[in-house]
Amino acid sequence: MTPLQFSSGDLIADRRAEYAEGLLAAGEAEAAADLYAQALEIAPGWVAGWHRLGEIRADHGLPGAAAAFEQALALDPADTMGAALRRDLLRAHPAADTMPAAFVEALFDQYAAGFDHALVDTLDYRAPQLLRAGLTGRFARALDLGCGTGLMGAELRGICDWLEGWDISAEMLREAEAKGLYDRLEKADLGALDLPAPDWDLITAADVFIYLGALERIVGWVALALAPGGVFAFTTEAHDGEGAMILRESRRYAHSEGYLRDLLAQAGFGAVQITRAVLRRDRGEDVAGFVVLSRRNPDRMEAEERAVITA
Repeated sequence: MTPLQFSSGDLIADRRAEYAEGLLAAGEAEAAADLYAQALEIAPGWVAGWHRLGEIRADHGLPGAAAAFEQALALDPADTMGAALRRDLLRAHPAADTMPAAFVEALFDQYAAGFDHALVDTLDYRAPQLLRAGLTGRFARALDLGCGTGLMGAELRGICDWLEGWDISAEMLREAEAKGLYDRLEKADLGALDLPAPDWDLITAADVFIYLGALERIVGWVALALAPGGVFAFTTEAHDGEGAMILRESRRYAHSEGYLRDLLAQAGFGAVQITRAVLRRDRGEDVAGFVVLSRRNPDRMEAEERAVITA
């Protein structure tokens, strides 16, 4: 993301940022960072400028990257540009376990128009097909969490009587609506859902949890939202190291198989099937992930359990 996408509002500061980008392209990262710092002396409230200064310093091993990201975050607490994620990548142990909702929304609003081409044609995205291959039978009511432009919906439409899609990005929903796949679409932040009724026979989330991080709350919500015996199908990027999850340089979370199995068991899911597969390609390399299929146990939770799992 270049700073010229978001003007500082000051012509002189913008000019210095332009020169800084030229210096960076010529391999003069330290001089570029110095020029950005000068631009920010003129426009100290420029969030995108502070974020870009942090990027340059972080990407080229220059001091002060975390401070620049901290300043961007202080000016924009909603964190539309994801400064907290970039700051956390500089730490040995990231402090955040989820992505800022404003950052995810802005990211997908920006990419909505070219999303299908980028994922399917360029990155060989296959998560929806992998999930569909594991589903059998027909579902009366299905919910596609993080539906995006409808790539998962295209796989589900033929096996669902009612198909609903929720996403945080209005522009992604606009693209999905144009395809005519869903019976209903709704703008929703998956990190802040209301307590549900057990209405759904199938809930899917294709490559959604890589933007959520900690999954306790959403898995608990799904457990409550599924009808007895309902199916929960989702993908995550695979983390094979220590710990439940990791924030990668791509600014996406990856989860361990053990974490997923424990979490699903605690939330009342049985018949859990986790398969390792290539979800897509990124920067010329395969991205390994988990394709997860699980079924909500027939017994429903009591009110006390509902309160605990959504706390």
